[in-house]
Amino acid sequence: MLLKWIFDRLVALIGLLALWPVFLVVALMIRIKMPDGPIFFVQKRVGKNGNLFPCHKFRTMTVEHHGSTISVAGDSRITPLGATLRHYKLDELPGLWDVLVGNMSFVGPRPDVPGYADKLEGDDRVVLKLRPGITGPATLKYRREDEMISEYVAERQAEGDSRPIQEIATEYNDNVIYPDKVRLNKYYYRNYSFIKDIEMIFATVLGWKVKFAGEEV
Repeated sequence: MLLKWIFDRLVALIGLLALWPVFLVVALMIRIKMPDGPIFFVQKRVGKNGNLFPCHKFRTMTVEHHGSTISVAGDSRITPLGATLRHYKLDELPGLWDVLVGNMSFVGPRPDVPGYADKLEGDDRVVLKLRPGITGPATLKYRREDEMISEYVAERQAEGDSRPIQEIATEYNDNVIYPDKVRLNKYYYRNYSFIKDIEMIFATVLGWKVKFAGEEV
């Protein structure tokens, strides 16, 4: 994967140099619209070989929020500006720095909070041999993850489920979405293709579908 390593660092450097005006505008908007907190959201995530690293994003939530790391569409913790940044994936731009310093790749599994990837067992742990990615097959398939979880919560509530929203959302993520992400990431590890990486990057930027593991993601 030497070509992948070179590509990641070269393109990340070019991206940071080219997009600094966008970084500046987003930072100013966060400072104006969400003044009661930092511009960047930095959180420890599980990286390659299970090592923790500081993952950087633009902040999209209120400072004083608590609870699950699983978010649903319309989550009250997400500010109006934060929702816009998430919709256009602008909150992910600081991840270019994480790619440049080698903690992440452009394509790979999404960087998990402790309690998920680091708890994988048996054959599933091959996922930890990969650097986390800004995008990837699981990210593409679940690009509407918040909405999918929200729809599941609504269905359960319509059936009379009175549990808290976050508890229902976590159940769906842990039992349905996350195991499928692990499956896709294991396939990615065993069937790595630099050309497929390029396809997934274009699919992410342009909103296209790409064939992967026998399905469209």
